[in-house]
Amino acid sequence: MTLSARIQPFKPMSIRIEKVESHKQLKKFVTFPLHLYKDCPNWVPALEGDEYDTFNPEKNGAYDFCEADCFLAYRGDEIVGRVAAIINHKADDAENIVRFGWLDFIEDDEVLRALIDTVADWGQQRGRTEMRGPWGFTDMDKEGLLVEGYEHLSPFTCLYNYPYYGEMLERLGFTKDVDWTQRTLEVSKELPSMFQFANLIEERFKVHVVQPHSMKEMGNRYGREIFHMYNEAFAPLNGFSPLTDKQIDAYLKTYVPILDKDFVALAVDANDKPIGFIFCVPSLSKAVKKSNGRLFPFGFINIMKALKKNDTLEALIMGVMPEYQQCGIPVLLFKYLHENCIKRGIDTIIMNPQLEENYKVQSLFGDYKTTPFMRRRAYKRAVKL
Repeated sequence: MTLSARIQPFKPMSIRIEKVESHKQLKKFVTFPLHLYKDCPNWVPALEGDEYDTFNPEKNGAYDFCEADCFLAYRGDEIVGRVAAIINHKADDAENIVRFGWLDFIEDDEVLRALIDTVADWGQQRGRTEMRGPWGFTDMDKEGLLVEGYEHLSPFTCLYNYPYYGEMLERLGFTKDVDWTQRTLEVSKELPSMFQFANLIEERFKVHVVQPHSMKEMGNRYGREIFHMYNEAFAPLNGFSPLTDKQIDAYLKTYVPILDKDFVALAVDANDKPIGFIFCVPSLSKAVKKSNGRLFPFGFINIMKALKKNDTLEALIMGVMPEYQQCGIPVLLFKYLHENCIKRGIDTIIMNPQLEENYKVQSLFGDYKTTPFMRRRAYKRAVKL
């Protein structure tokens, strides 16, 4: 036998998929991106505690109407990818959809194929015929693969990924489902001219913006009503499922203590019923990145500093009741927000991702100087090709 006949070409080890079934495995699932993105300057980690809570059925009310499993991809002993397979029975059953989320992987087609095949098999076992993602359990989770804007530091509230993600998904047969766009608004020292109509809007439609003494007061008085309004305002949008009171109470408990009344604008009608809102928070990206997503021992100090002193605001969510969407309510909300931004030294607002096809929202910012910031995409494909 010749030497060349004895030497076999190198074959990489095959990919092994493990279902996450223990806390030890969940920790590996949650922390894998810290290793994948350790040299990426614009990636911002999620808060580690929030990730554990998301996959805890006792803490995440979405499990009342969702089912999910998490998976890790290994090559030998090394973790090379992760993914979550999710079904939201409220939103997905009509079209037999299985969602994929928390998708991260090294630049290797075999790894991605193994992860996607795992989601496909999981979905097929449950009668699903179409995959969509990256989606979370509900619209309150991060969603949409980044496809433009890699040069910017990621908002704390959004996904960030390497450019190869989308290219590799498309090689597996995925196509665009929907896009979300983000833009930045420049907060000028002078108020935009559209605010001159604020008094007229208030008088004509008998509405006004609430001036709360504290977020605790606002949360106690309007909290549940705001989220019920959110459910109604967002009902027509792609993949939306309404929040339950259990979820609403959990979000109020989480966010009321960290929100600032200067950056939460709420409009109510003559009967003191909420009709429109926008929630913003000072950007936490730099603070969370500095602490690698951990609150302790010093992460919470960085976050508290960022909440108190910042020049950038992130819009978390905004909505207006359908019957008031042609009444200029955003003028009132942005006037309140703009005046407080000037007072607090904020010069930039990063808007939350907005569906490309949601033309009503896309046309709200006429008097502002806006700059395209990021674009995100959800993909779709048949479960089995």
